[in-house]
Amino acid sequence: MKQVSYPRHIDLAPVAHVQGTVKLPGSKSISNRILLLAALSRGSTEIKDLLASDDTLVMLMALQQLGVKWEQVADTQDYVVHGVDGVLPVHQADLFMGNAGTAIRPLTAALAVLGGDYTLHGVPRMHERPIGDLVDALNEVGMRIEYTGNPGYPPLHIRRGMLSAHRMKVRGNVSSQFLTALLMAAPLMAKSEAMVIEVEGELISKPYIEITLNLMQRFGVTVERNGWQSFTIKAGQHYQSPGVIHVEGDASSASYFLAAGAIAGGPIRVEGVGKDSIQGDVRFVEALRLMGVTITMGDNWIEASSSGPLKAIDADFNHIPDAAMTIAVAALYADGVSTLRNIGSWRVKETDRLAAMAIELRKLGATVEEGADYLRVTPPVSITPATIDTYDDHRMAMCFSLASLDGALRQGTRVRINDPKCVAKTFPDYFRVFAKIAEQTLI
Repeated sequence: MKQVSYPRHIDLAPVAHVQGTVKLPGSKSISNRILLLAALSRGSTEIKDLLASDDTLVMLMALQQLGVKWEQVADTQDYVVHGVDGVLPVHQADLFMGNAGTAIRPLTAALAVLGGDYTLHGVPRMHERPIGDLVDALNEVGMRIEYTGNPGYPPLHIRRGMLSAHRMKVRGNVSSQFLTALLMAAPLMAKSEAMVIEVEGELISKPYIEITLNLMQRFGVTVERNGWQSFTIKAGQHYQSPGVIHVEGDASSASYFLAAGAIAGGPIRVEGVGKDSIQGDVRFVEALRLMGVTITMGDNWIEASSSGPLKAIDADFNHIPDAAMTIAVAALYADGVSTLRNIGSWRVKETDRLAAMAIELRKLGATVEEGADYLRVTPPVSITPATIDTYDDHRMAMCFSLASLDGALRQGTRVRINDPKCVAKTFPDYFRVFAKIAEQTLI
């Protein structure tokens, strides 16, 4: 993967208008799921357009340490992963997981089931991100996972356990990644008897579970579900390589450019994701439509444009928590007070996003009410120049770049983005691409 160098900060000048076409990087959620599924499968899998990012590199390096062989195809983002058919060659490893939730959670489940002696750890923030619900679910059916730091959080020590039950329970209201991890590991447990996973309470971020189920089916495993309450994986299924699989463009990353077209005229077209996407974040366009934005969609593209002020919005964003951050910044340009509801999961992401968004929006002059699981944004009369702190959170850096845009009601402002290197988590070239649609040079 190519390396991108970053300054300590990036200054964005006010932008009067944006237009153009953006080819999206691959989806992080799809990339890391496919990497693990390909590793666990029979046969070799050619993965087209894998995301180049810190999080996918974490997964690739972990798989390599576990004895999974893979290679990059020339100077492309295509990779070939040679599956191990559910038997890892390496039974002892110390794995660094960075701050990649999409890597540590599914790997924890898979390693616990496959057996061995493994330690998993990451950056300090990773050790503040909860994993207790996943660990509890696995330990209750005979796995052996211990905390080596604070209970409920990484680092973890995984040792060989003995499966003692075929019915698991997991809470659904903290992170959908816990259920994703159990689903992906379930076929490894359901060798002679079906495995049933029950969800306790309300399941958040349901579209991400849809991604998991879709990809598992591509790799030959069918999951039967009873609404969102329980999932059954019948015995005797195993992962089989589909041969070649393509990674969709990242729908969460699309949100920044579509919002730019909404705020500053457009049209902006994103390529790599469209009306038939398996990603829930494609529903971001529904929120933009509510704000008065013109949206058109094709099989592999989405376009946004506007000719008037954005309308204030009051909506539930439980289904698209990552993309909802973009709406919070777009609310600076709305014609009234906007409320984003049911976003409590923001608090356990790369940073406490509810608190961080409130702090940084206030710097730009907005009046912000931060609740336990909601954010209410009253736009300022005029947007105030500000230096934005990013909290080592890629989405903070990307969404606040939008404050430099001129809208119908308010002009953009000069924005300094501190620590822009955090975008390497999912979109290393973000600021270069943003400058291109804004037709400006980064300062």
